Amino acid sequence: MKKFVLSAVAASSLVACTSVESAVVSGTEIASNGEAVAVVQANALGLTAIFHIVDIVQSDLDTVINKLLIAEAKAMGASKVELLTAGTTPRHGIYALTGTIIGVTSSGAVGVAVK
Repeated sequence: MKKFVLSAVAASSLVACTSVESAVVSGTEIASNGEAVAVVQANALGLTAIFHIVDIVQSDLDTVINKLLIAEAKAMGASKVELLTAGTTPRHGIYALTGTIIGVTSSGAVGVAVK
């Protein structure tokens, strides 16, 4: 049983869990600084070890905003993103205690893709 659990943890550490959702909107229906193309939401789950010191699978604001949110907006024909909200799991200070041996982190961002 221990080998199965260890194998499952090792296998899951090799796969990043990300999700990007988008909804096309009318530029006249959404208030933004430019012509709105879509609303985009990006989320990522990560794994860390030893009190969040070692990243096994990376999940931070840089990954969610630059690699997921902005990439999806540009693929939809937008020139920039108006960021509405962003958040990540705290990893320093007292929050490091939640990462003990293996910790799960989460990051997310929502923005409006604008032409």
